[in-house]
Amino acid sequence: MFANGSRYQAVPNGVFVDATGRQIPYKLLRITPDAPAIQVHIVAQGDRLDLIAFQYYGDPEQFWRVCDGNTALRPDDLTATTGRRLLIPLVQR
Repeated sequence: MFANGSRYQAVPNGVFVDATGRQIPYKLLRITPDAPAIQVHIVAQGDRLDLIAFQYYGDPEQFWRVCDGNTALRPDDLTATTGRRLLIPLVQR
């Protein structure tokens, strides 16, 4: 389902069976590994996940860490509400 080397490659698969018996494969949510600390970010007007990731990780492509830390199914929902508290798992650099 994902390319070799993808960060999702090792994530276990699940299978959803709908009412008609059709099997739909999906990736299980990743659990954020034990992080040395977790910080809180309060969503402000105009915040975007890439900007938040750059602020905390120095890399906008690490936005998925914020998603994982908040078990987000829809990443855009994380910044949709001003004042929302986001957990920011900190990683060792």
